Amino acid sequence: MASESELAESQTSFGFVKFWLDWDWSGAETAYRRAIELDPHYPLAHRLLGIVLAHMRRAEEAAQAIRRARELAPLQAGYHALSSQIAFMARDYAGALQFARDAITIDPEFWIGHMQLGQVLEQLGEPQKTLDTLHHASRLSGGNSKPLSLRGYVLARIGHEREAHEVLAMLDRAAQEQYVPPYAHALIHLGLGEYEQTFDHLHRAFSVHDVHLAFLPNDVKWDPLRSDERFTALMKRCGFDGG
Repeated sequence: MASESELAESQTSFGFVKFWLDWDWSGAETAYRRAIELDPHYPLAHRLLGIVLAHMRRAEEAAQAIRRARELAPLQAGYHALSSQIAFMARDYAGALQFARDAITIDPEFWIGHMQLGQVLEQLGEPQKTLDTLHHASRLSGGNSKPLSLRGYVLARIGHEREAHEVLAMLDRAAQEQYVPPYAHALIHLGLGEYEQTFDHLHRAFSVHDVHLAFLPNDVKWDPLRSDERFTALMKRCGFDGG
């Protein structure tokens, strides 16, 4: 009987902890590759390997890994949605758009697919379609902070500051009853150009180990802060400076 360390599922779980909780991306890659050695037909390991490689800016390898996950589980909407995220991180917006649409085709009620679609539409200069899509994603998600904060960010970016602040107020109210990651507030303040408040919430995010900080190195939305010494320092504190 195989020990737990010899199971693909165990290695995949270990890699998940390494990636999201320890922010040890090299360690996560090692675990996912070991999982694939143990079971080459385990789609979750390929999917998670694709994600960590994308965060490490190894776009071609990431695309290959997530493609293998889709081949093994072609009707999993989540794999197509995460393919959209990986393409988005590589700034392949045409690919990200198609994968998001594929996810929604497989499961029209899958909110992450709609959120990924909205994220791409914003970069393609379709603000009203973006807002409509993110509103739909938020409704389907039951009020998850991710599509809500992204919608607030987009509202801010197109000059609808009052509406963006209304989203911030919604997040504040939600935080009275449940955990709301500080990253959500930081993103909206980023869109508003309120960088002091942005960094305040980013530092709060670091203090609670908000897993969403993993998106800082590659997400195009954070490009305006990349030359800011405070941003560089935060990346180093997180251990992201080396990819």
